[in-house]
Amino acid sequence: MSDELSGTLTADGHRLSQRVYYEDTDFSGVVYHARYLHFLERGRTDYLRCLGIQQGGAGLGGEEGLAFVVRHMELDFQAPARMDDVVEISTTSYRVGGAKLVLDQTIESGGLLLIQARVTIAVVNGRGRPRRLPDDVSARFASGSPS
Repeated sequence: MSDELSGTLTADGHRLSQRVYYEDTDFSGVVYHARYLHFLERGRTDYLRCLGIQQGGAGLGGEEGLAFVVRHMELDFQAPARMDDVVEISTTSYRVGGAKLVLDQTIESGGLLLIQARVTIAVVNGRGRPRRLPDDVSARFASGSPS
């Protein structure tokens, strides 16, 4: 599944375009460092959406109500984005297995690398206990396409 708002699946993952708005910047017109986390989250969420993985309700893990939670994140700030820039958020699967996913993400603008991130996502049930990623969901990350 893909629509204009959710970005597109690519040969190696997902790509999403977002514009930088005034609310994303500090007093100097440069994107505030914490706002990059919002852009990265949108990239991950829309990657799941395009793979046909529903995060809300019983869409993931049936009755057990599995969810994805960020466990660890490494960020490397390379260059700033500014007001009205269009940034491209790319998300690729680095490692998928067991109760976690490791995703690589970048944010670029005009071909310039702004941010590199490696994000470890844990899979938990409704009580916060780790659970294995269902095989069908794991396969979607491996193939890069919805079931």
